[in-house]
Amino acid sequence: MPDKKATEKDAGVLVIGLGRFGSSLAKTLERLGQDVLAVERDADLVAQYSGQFPLVEADASNPTALDQLGAKDFPVAVVGVGTSLEASVLITGNLVDMGTPQIWAKAVSAEHGRILQRIGAHHVVFPEADAGNRVAHLVSGKLLDYIEVEDGFTIVKMRPPKETQGFTLAQSKIRERYGVTVMGVKSPGEDFVYATPETRIAQNDLLVVSGHAELLERFAARP
Repeated sequence: MPDKKATEKDAGVLVIGLGRFGSSLAKTLERLGQDVLAVERDADLVAQYSGQFPLVEADASNPTALDQLGAKDFPVAVVGVGTSLEASVLITGNLVDMGTPQIWAKAVSAEHGRILQRIGAHHVVFPEADAGNRVAHLVSGKLLDYIEVEDGFTIVKMRPPKETQGFTLAQSKIRERYGVTVMGVKSPGEDFVYATPETRIAQNDLLVVSGHAELLERFAARP
């Protein structure tokens, strides 16, 4: 069982399931200085990650076990269990019954995601599908980085199309013509700077651009 200090929190994240998604999430949260408690029923995984972040061996599909480890004290819970649909649904349902303010749940299919939403998950994530989508955009060669934030809104890093090179943002009118927004510009050897209408784009610059995915794809496809 976790100690009293680990569970009595008015802020923190409960991570349930230590597969690749859950373990990566827990390690990143710990590195960022977030209060985190991981829950895993597999003793081998508990031993593997012991000492890397606070964790406890318990079966989160059992509401009594969740209550005993102080799950209700966490404002955010992430259900990283994906291989067992039944366990994923049971754990999410237990958190809903406890009144957890923010429940994030991993889904492995669209049907799985719909079920999680119906029983009360506030956010459903598709790590494998999202990763595949990101890689597809990167291997196309047009984009240097691609992050879909939510509902198609995306942020990308890319080289400037030829028609924008040598012009300020005000002159090139990227937003008016393409419906996307240049947020920042990085020139070789310089730091990223926030873009302004007076920012002039050069051939070797890197652009950070936001907008709807389809509009960004069209803009990135410009020669």
